Amino acid sequence: MGVTRKVLKEGNGTDIPKKGDQVTIEYTGNLYDEEEADNDYRGKQFDSSVGRGDFKTEIGVGKVIRGWDEGVTEMSLGEKSVLTISGDYAYGDRVVELKGINKRFAAGDNES
Repeated sequence: MGVTRKVLKEGNGTDIPKKGDQVTIEYTGNLYDEEEADNDYRGKQFDSSVGRGDFKTEIGVGKVIRGWDEGVTEMSLGEKSVLTISGDYAYGDRVVELKGINKRFAAGDNES
């Protein structure tokens, strides 16, 4: 699927970030929920920059998930959109290693 974009508020239509540009983003991440069609399929919130301050990053260079790299570079300055991002363009399958619990670490691992 990749990434789809639903524009909620148009931007200026001319200033569009290019690969390597520093962008400032306010975002809220929600899980995709089939039962929330009336709310753009936005289910349970899992992260947000609201109240923490804007998120700043280089865009289009792999510092964020692929869905942001591709979706944000289609937006124009001031635009507010819902980006619906498939798993393979988000975090996808990840290898997770539990290295410590409450300052107890697995054999061979040291506190970081």
